[in-house]
Formats: sequence, structure tokens, C-alpha cells
Amino acid sequence: MNMLTLLAIGSGGFIGASLRYIINNYISHHYPHTLPYGILFVNLLGSLIIGIMFALFTFTSIFSQDTRLYTFVTTGILGALTTYSTFALDSFMLFNTGHYGAAALNMSLNLFGTVLFAGIGFLGVKFILS
Repeated sequence: MNMLTLLAIGSGGFIGASLRYIINNYISHHYPHTLPYGILFVNLLGSLIIGIMFALFTFTSIFSQDTRLYTFVTTGILGALTTYSTFALDSFMLFNTGHYGAAALNMSLNLFGTVLFAGIGFLGVKFILS
């Protein structure tokens, strides 16, 4: 691994983490609810975008010349934008405070929703390029 790749990942991570903070705070402030909609949104958005990116990587030559751009977006931005640990803690706290239905819904939406959105992104690009 070279220094430029690490710089690409670190720069992308700064952007992704900052976006997560901004988006989560905005949604939590404007749409207060027992469910952590902000974290759900960034996880779904990140999954959709990574599905799109992987399809572009698979079916086009956009990233063949310089995979640093792909790494910058996927590992850097999307890796920091999405968050499994916050989702896990949010779900635990819902269980711990007796919100069992909300906890189960949060886990289901994050688990199945992120897989669905990654698939939509991937298959959408595949369909468009076919």
C-alpha cells in the first residue's frame, strides 16, 4: 500500500464521517422519533451508493486506470458515512429501554434495507448499462 492510497482513504473518511454527523443531526433534529432514522438513512444511502460503485467498477472501465478514486469513495467516504457500531448501540439501547418493537424494526430495516439498497444500486446500474 502506498501513501497516496492512504491519503485517499483518509480524506474520504473525513468527508464521510462529516457527512454522517451532518445528516444524522439534521434528521434527528427535524424528525425526532424513537427509531434512529438518521443512522438508518446514512446506512441505506451508503449501501445504495456502494452498490452503484461496485456495478460501475464491474461493468465499466471508469476505475480501471486509477483505483484510488474507487478506494476514496468506497473505503473512505462510504466506510465512514455508514456505521455498523452506531446501529448496534442504537438497537441495544432500544432493547435496554424496553422499546422491543422499535429495536426489532431498527435491526430489520438496517439489515434487510442495506442489502436491498446495495442490490438496487448494483442492478440499477447493470440494467442501465445493458
